[in-house]
Amino acid sequence: MENTEKRKPSILIVEDDFENQKFLQLFLKRRFEVDICDSSDTFYQKMGERNFDLILMDISLRGKKDGLQLTVEIRNSEKNKNIPIVGLSAHAFQKDKDNAYKAGIDLFITKPVQNDVLMDAIIKTLEQKTGIKVE
Repeated sequence: MENTEKRKPSILIVEDDFENQKFLQLFLKRRFEVDICDSSDTFYQKMGERNFDLILMDISLRGKKDGLQLTVEIRNSEKNKNIPIVGLSAHAFQKDKDNAYKAGIDLFITKPVQNDVLMDAIIKTLEQKTGIKVE
């Protein structure tokens, strides 16, 4: 018997707000395998445990490093430099967008964002950067 079940793409949510974590997890788990981390410390742990198809990166994080610093590190990493990164931020100034794109974010989205807009943006970025199709 052939196994035709497709694997859901994996997504790492980097978000330090507990309410946002829970919402994003519930919202995305229908179409993605979801993992969450809340700081640079847990980020490194999660990245060491498995390979992700996409990272949803909050720009403002508590702790030693923010989402932009983590993005720069990902882009400088031979192993992970091609992972699509969608940046999420409540900061909507042009300089925030410019800094995000300079750091290596593939797509910058400001909070709050409509659910369907967020889902479409994640799927489109994943498919364009990796060719992975989302069911």
